[in-house]
Amino acid sequence: MIRVELTKLFRRPRTWITIGLLNALPVLVAVLLVLTDLAPRPGEGPAFLSAVLTNGTLFPLAALAIVLPLFLPIAVAVVAGDSIAGEAQGGTLRYLLARPAGRTRLLVAKLVAVIAFVLVTVVIVAAVGYLVGTTLFEVQPLAASTGLSGTVLTPEQVAGRTLLAIGYVTISMLGVAAFALFFSTLTDSPQLATLGALAVLIGSSLLFTLDAASAIAPYLPTRYWLAFVDFFRDPILWRDVVRGIGLQAVYVVVLLGAAWANFTTKDVTS
Repeated sequence: MIRVELTKLFRRPRTWITIGLLNALPVLVAVLLVLTDLAPRPGEGPAFLSAVLTNGTLFPLAALAIVLPLFLPIAVAVVAGDSIAGEAQGGTLRYLLARPAGRTRLLVAKLVAVIAFVLVTVVIVAAVGYLVGTTLFEVQPLAASTGLSGTVLTPEQVAGRTLLAIGYVTISMLGVAAFALFFSTLTDSPQLATLGALAVLIGSSLLFTLDAASAIAPYLPTRYWLAFVDFFRDPILWRDVVRGIGLQAVYVVVLLGAAWANFTTKDVTS
């Protein structure tokens, strides 16, 4: 069943259209940087964007920082929100549940497919960012790069920490997927499931900017999304990274448990 769900997901044209549109924004930003030479000053704009003019190998990180606040969560929420609710809206959920596999196995298969989408999307954004960055900007293959703390990082360190950043962003997006998958078990409308997840994330982002909500800020799902930049300090600042992973783990476990409890007991009529 897992193989069936993976095949179905990655054979859909809209899956690849979504990934293509996600990559379009960083590519556009890179082209504008080259044509206008109006890169933000250090410390302004998306992370790493000002550094890519001198080292294009850092553009995968800038690309992730560009899509992370809004566009990547939307893509993940759309796919995860459609996982169960889309089957219900299409009238195929009852037929899927008629198989001997059962509801738990179906939910696990949908979850694996969503995780695969998240990982593939993040890796492709980073890979396209690397190709664009090394094509349009200067490359320093034998030189070192300057980290965020002003210290020098070797090319090997940059490569290793970029992989860590990709893993961290993937984990962060699993929290988004968990919200959308949970809402997908509550409704027969994938649009409502997607909007529910996005409403939570937008609310989290807004609360994080309010001083009155400072007491709950450490527990907001979007609080530590950009902590991957700390991989590029020397030494690495692990505090927010560890907190971000722990927070997403809590959301994933709680929401997936709630999704399982609801889906395995609900009366499916669609």
